[in-house]
Amino acid sequence: MTTCVTIRQTVLQTFQLRSRSFLMAGFICLLLLLLSGCRPANFRSQAVQGSQLVLSALTDPKTFNYANNQSFPNIFLFTYEGLTRENGVTGEIEPALAESWEISPDQKRVVFTLRKGLKWSDGHPLTVDDVVFTYRDIVANPEIPTDGKDSLRIGSEGLFPQVRKLGDRQVEFLLPEPFAPLLRATAAPDGILIMPKHALEETLRTKGPDGNLKFISTWNTDTPPDQIIVNGPYLLDSYTAGQRLVFRRNPYYWRQDDQGNPLPKVDRIVWQFVESTDTQLLRFRSGELDIMGDSRPLRPEYYSLLKREEKRGNFRVYHGGPWSGILYLAFNLNKAQDASGKPVVDPVKSRWFNNLAFRQAVAYAINRDRININLFRGLGVIQNSPISVQSPYFLSPAEGLKVYAYNPEKARELLLGAGFRYNSQGQLLDAEGNRVRFTLLTNASNLVRVAMGAQIRQDLDQIGIQVDFNAINFNTLGDKLSTTRDWDAHIIGFTGGIDPHGSANFWMSNGASHYFNLKSQPGQQPLQNWEAADYEKEIDRLFIAGARELDESKRKVIYAEFQRLVQEQLPILLLVNDSALMAVRNKVEGLKYTGLPSWGLWNIQELQIKDNAVAH
Repeated sequence: MTTCVTIRQTVLQTFQLRSRSFLMAGFICLLLLLLSGCRPANFRSQAVQGSQLVLSALTDPKTFNYANNQSFPNIFLFTYEGLTRENGVTGEIEPALAESWEISPDQKRVVFTLRKGLKWSDGHPLTVDDVVFTYRDIVANPEIPTDGKDSLRIGSEGLFPQVRKLGDRQVEFLLPEPFAPLLRATAAPDGILIMPKHALEETLRTKGPDGNLKFISTWNTDTPPDQIIVNGPYLLDSYTAGQRLVFRRNPYYWRQDDQGNPLPKVDRIVWQFVESTDTQLLRFRSGELDIMGDSRPLRPEYYSLLKREEKRGNFRVYHGGPWSGILYLAFNLNKAQDASGKPVVDPVKSRWFNNLAFRQAVAYAINRDRININLFRGLGVIQNSPISVQSPYFLSPAEGLKVYAYNPEKARELLLGAGFRYNSQGQLLDAEGNRVRFTLLTNASNLVRVAMGAQIRQDLDQIGIQVDFNAINFNTLGDKLSTTRDWDAHIIGFTGGIDPHGSANFWMSNGASHYFNLKSQPGQQPLQNWEAADYEKEIDRLFIAGARELDESKRKVIYAEFQRLVQEQLPILLLVNDSALMAVRNKVEGLKYTGLPSWGLWNIQELQIKDNAVAH
């Protein structure tokens, strides 16, 4: 901002000194036009007029291919829809690409009816064939490692629905048994999103040099944006790596408002990539960003600062209650070896991590109350349950859920009872005399997690454990978790929601996001001697039983058992999560903000810009 102003002033002075030079004047005019790009708010050409919303994310998208997505936020929030969607205020399932559905009395047959006249962003008709293609050829394809498939596996054998075309607008789902989460599994933004058969079918017929289907390497971030075909409110307009991704209205989007006007109402979305939340704050306060906190809640200190500036800054700061999802610390519990026979985890560390007493000791040693006070300004939510607080299946400590209140003495007692010992310097050693030391990772772009990791390092030092804390790029961290498995421990978040089965890809042992003990995934080199622990197998059983059960009271009993099991066995250590905090300029209207959905702008197609809005 300051640099842009300084350059402009210098250019104008030069122009005044050489005002008689026509050539120089032309050069100055061109340079000033180029300098207008210093401010994202001015990122609009003569050819592109209309309303614009400027947002930000901490990192670039990792892929433009929905089936390869394992990160949040992502472009698919803007660009694709499913048969249904989840209302971000009520949590209810609503029609989307499907206008209605019928469920048979035995709950094993569901027929969806698509809306009339649906089209892809290239004008090609969106039909039942696209639905069948998505569910049968992509989601149920064992060679494609999409996260979404885990939420649709049914029964102990993990079968997928049989999906077939009944007519021009009807598609039938035949289930091997009743499956309570089906409608949520079809719902945007976290469920199965419909993909274009006419654009992608050929990529499923051939394989690349690596032996994988060409589909897996199709629509990466180096693909020209105009080649990405979508069905959501926005399509990709341009992408500059490390800077911004611009979306524009999809002219073939199907939704209309109550007056019959086409949606979305905002013509263009500019999505900036800013790897520092402090820089994001500066840009928001200067007016360059319209919204801050849509994909991750505002840091608590930002909330208190911006709250004082609401009237002067002509914006509003929202508090939507607890944020859904979890924030956790996990150890790498994988006991397998890679294709060459090398252990995934150092065997010495693996013995520590797979020792329940060790994990419980670490849980007792972390001062979560201090984290909440110091880092969240008391606005955080101390977590004991792996299920979102908004869910009807949430279990509280008052209902018998085990908690790990800060107790370093208890931690030392557990470690000594498990065969660990202390040397004369107070350092923790295992039974073989190895110093207990491991590396803890988190994403550098999230400063709250960075501060949390630093405090956890201090907490564990109090019980003799040395933690080498390292904050790294988010996409690099994602690669370590999902591909190389080269990590000891990490802090990261995972989205949540109403139905626990929506996190099946994280909790079930065959899930693509089962990071704490990730088995080999499609397209990866096989692992040797991978195994699931007994409690992981029990979690699998509970998730299968919970999905099969249609009686809500019985489902609550099943998921209560799941929550108790997680807290007893601690495959992850739950920490402190955010409250839903978001700052929005008053010119943005139509917002419906709560902490329930994973994305604060879940109804983005309804938002509109009123340039004459004032503080209120």
